[in-house]
Amino acid sequence: MTSNTLAQAAVAMLLATAACTSAAQNKQETFGSDQKSSQTIGPRGVPNPKEDPLPLERRNPRYRLGEGDVLELSFPFSSEFNQTITVQPDGYITLRGAGDLHVQGLTVPQLTETVRNAYASILHDPVVNIDLKDFQKPYFMALGQVGHPGKFDLREDLTVTQAVAVAGGLEPAAKHSQVLLFRRVSDDWVQVKKLDLKKMLAAGNLSEDIQLQSGDILYVPQNMVSKVRPWIPYPSMGFYLPLW
Repeated sequence: MTSNTLAQAAVAMLLATAACTSAAQNKQETFGSDQKSSQTIGPRGVPNPKEDPLPLERRNPRYRLGEGDVLELSFPFSSEFNQTITVQPDGYITLRGAGDLHVQGLTVPQLTETVRNAYASILHDPVVNIDLKDFQKPYFMALGQVGHPGKFDLREDLTVTQAVAVAGGLEPAAKHSQVLLFRRVSDDWVQVKKLDLKKMLAAGNLSEDIQLQSGDILYVPQNMVSKVRPWIPYPSMGFYLPLW
């Protein structure tokens, strides 16, 4: 065998060895990826909650305090500071011996830490337990051309179309192409969104079917056809009567 033949054979063997090594690595990496995927996906393709990257606070938002909420504060080692307080319209509470605190928008765990800090100058390492005894229940209002206008409890996640159904559905005189959603974003500002329920339902596309928040107001206006009603004279009565 010549030197050239030996060299070519050696090169071929090196290439074959490299190809086998690369294939083995790829197979190992692929299996490792599959194995990791099987660890993060539970039975029936449901993500394993232990490895869910979405924080619990975002998946299950905590209740935030608002006006009228009633709180019971108990101090296991300093019972003289036990008290029941109500969140005032301006969002403040008045603590016995510790003054005023703005608590609107806080969760109960956040409030517990805030109260502990407020009493830190009075008590040594204060321990406080806070129970939410009563609270403003989430609600929405549906007004205008719906079957049962009024205020309704927001018991679950509801969209605009579902809320209209809860309120008795649309009246025949409803202008359901211009339903208005009012949402307060601050003491001075209210957002207004116009929704075309007629188009959404006809197209079967509910991508713009907004989820309601507590305090939202839905207003369904009256259509122009029902506003302009022809009248016929009724002279003997001295006034006019509607045609229908």
